[in-house]
Amino acid sequence: MIVAPVAYRYARSLMELAQEKGVLAGVHEDMRLVGSTCAANRELVVLLNSPVVKADKKDRILERVFSGKVGQLTATFMGILVRKGRERLLPDVAHAFSELYKISKNIVVAHVSSAVPLSAGARAKVLAIAEKQHPGKSIELVEKVDPALIGGVTIRIGDELYDGTVSRRLADLRREFSKNPYIPAI
Repeated sequence: MIVAPVAYRYARSLMELAQEKGVLAGVHEDMRLVGSTCAANRELVVLLNSPVVKADKKDRILERVFSGKVGQLTATFMGILVRKGRERLLPDVAHAFSELYKISKNIVVAHVSSAVPLSAGARAKVLAIAEKQHPGKSIELVEKVDPALIGGVTIRIGDELYDGTVSRRLADLRREFSKNPYIPAI
């Protein structure tokens, strides 16, 4: 997901304020809720992006959607975003906050794609590989089932990709067989 740089500025400000107030974990949960709500409700994102809907109406809608579900600091922060005319950045700010929180807590996300759901043994092996590559950090697994892989697994941690899938091996074989080492004698 591509996040606007200004979203990181807002997320960093919210994070610093939450640390100062001692409610960082609560604000992190609030921002996860905001991000998942925006991801699940396209209508909410369309409303936030709409130039036709007035800011006070957007503020009231956000207040109704999240009242009692988020803390005071998060609610106030969302109100500030609306007053500044930056409410369209709310999903990006939630995503950026999550990334900054994980960095501050030394959490590394490992995205695992496999043809079938991982067994407990396979999950333990993936965690061992990730912990070996990133010592001293907590590993968070995000699993995805992709039948197109045929078999095997891909692990993406940051910019690193480990590809041990059958489809990758087949592509390598195809590439090898496309080379013609036979040169006819004339």
